[in-house]
Amino acid sequence: MKNFISGMRLVAIATLVLGSGSPAFSAGGDEGPAVTTVDQVDLARYVGLWYEVAKIPNKFQKQCARGTTAEYILREDGRITVVNRCFKENGDLDDAKGVAKIVDPVTNAKLEVSFVSFLGWRPFWGDYWIIGLDKDYRWVIVGTPDRKYGWVLARTPTLGNDTLEGIFAILQSQGYDVSDFEISPP
Repeated sequence: MKNFISGMRLVAIATLVLGSGSPAFSAGGDEGPAVTTVDQVDLARYVGLWYEVAKIPNKFQKQCARGTTAEYILREDGRITVVNRCFKENGDLDDAKGVAKIVDPVTNAKLEVSFVSFLGWRPFWGDYWIIGLDKDYRWVIVGTPDRKYGWVLARTPTLGNDTLEGIFAILQSQGYDVSDFEISPP
C-alpha cells in the first residue's frame, strides 16, 4: 500500500507539472529560439527500454536515487504505454505507468504523456518532444517547448564523454542551459 501511495503521489505531481503547457522560452524566462524536434521518428525502433543518462532535476523524480529507466510499448491503438522506474535511496523500486499519444503524426517527434486516469479519462497531458536522436537509436534527447524539463536517454546506462559532448552541443543549440543538467547515477 505504501508503494502504491508513493507511486500515485509521483504520478499526480508529474501530471500537474507536465500538464501545464507554455510558450517557447528558456527556463530562466529569457526568450530564445523555438525548440525544434527531429525530422522523423520510427516508433517501431524507438519503443523499448531506455536508461536515463542525464536530466534537469525535477520534483516528480526527487525520490529517484539511481537506475532510472523508461520503457515504451507500442499499443494496437497507436498510443504508447509508458513505464518509468527508478530505485529509491533505500533500494525500493518506484514506478509510474502512463500513456503517450502522438501529437504530430507527420514526424512522430511530438508526443504528450499522461500519468493520471480517472475511469479511463486522462485530464492532464504534458509535452514530450524528441529534440535529438541518434541515427541508430542509441540515444535520444527529450525536452519540452519551455525548456523547463529535459532528459538524455540511452539504450545503455552510460554514454562516453564524446557522445555526451555532442548531445550537450545539441541541447545548447536548442537554447537549453546545459549546466541545468545533471548526470543520472546508473
